[in-house]
Amino acid sequence: MTGTGWEPLIDINRLAAWMDRQGLGSGAIEHPRRLAGGTQNLLLRFSREGREYVLRRPPMHPRQDGSKTIAREARVLAALAGTSVPHAGLIAACDDVSVLGAGFYLMEPVAGFNASAGMPALHASDPGIRRQMGFAMVDALLRLGEVDYRQVGLDGFGKPEGFLQRQVERWLSQLQGYQDYQGWPGAEGLPGLNIIAQWLEQHCPAQFAPGILHGDYHLNNVMFSDTTAQVAAIVDWELTTIGDPLLDLGWLLVTWPGADGRGAGTIHVQPWEGFATAQELVERYRNGTARNLDNLDWYIVLAGFKLGILLEGSYARACAGKSTMDTALTHHASAVRLFEQARMRIAKKS
Repeated sequence: MTGTGWEPLIDINRLAAWMDRQGLGSGAIEHPRRLAGGTQNLLLRFSREGREYVLRRPPMHPRQDGSKTIAREARVLAALAGTSVPHAGLIAACDDVSVLGAGFYLMEPVAGFNASAGMPALHASDPGIRRQMGFAMVDALLRLGEVDYRQVGLDGFGKPEGFLQRQVERWLSQLQGYQDYQGWPGAEGLPGLNIIAQWLEQHCPAQFAPGILHGDYHLNNVMFSDTTAQVAAIVDWELTTIGDPLLDLGWLLVTWPGADGRGAGTIHVQPWEGFATAQELVERYRNGTARNLDNLDWYIVLAGFKLGILLEGSYARACAGKSTMDTALTHHASAVRLFEQARMRIAKKS
């Protein structure tokens, strides 16, 4: 398995000893193989005593406290057990960094596929199934928004009080931090930044019903069933908090691909014909929720504002030589497009 990139991060013998202590099988860890996806985090699938596992842990040099992020993800997955939200079942979590050098958790493998990585013949050949895939994403989001976060043990997981009012300042502060990356040309490259920020602050909804917010809900972060149009699992919970679930809907809409199958960032799905339109997704959500969508434009603008700033961070790091430029240029172009779209949406509201 040399050269696959996971060996420096996972000591198989230490992992096996830890699993022994947890009562998770015995004997050798077999067939370890790195999985695609997981953003910057490592996903390793392996088997032990006939059972399959997927391990998730931070990269060697995470940009933030990777162990803290992993622990939060594990807490959310544990909380979702027994709910109707499609997710990978949590098996066990470890916050003892002496085991593998960082926190990690084990989860059940998901039988499914990511649409951006390619679709099986069933889905690729049937526009009707693809249409239902989009609606299934909305349905999964509705199920997440229905979970009472207090009842599932997530009280204190986030700070819902003042959540919406904090957003503009929070993300402008993130953008300001990119000044530390030498070579980044600056925020002037994002059109309408001040106009968008001011509009968001002036039109912020006064109140909302708090719930679990995935924080990065788009096509690249769900796995679909191999045999149906349903969502098999929502994945990559690293930005999860307690906030306003309508921001997840806004996020889904600003990342939803156009007629060419391309969405924000590196989202690219083919074939795209048959998928529901963004407006059809809105109607699906509206018909399935008691939440008020009167301020939906505000959430869409906020989602584009936040995502644009996050994508610009990729470009800033590349300008400083800390990541490759190819993907960063794609992200920068998406950030510019998101800001332009937000400015146009605001203009139509005037």
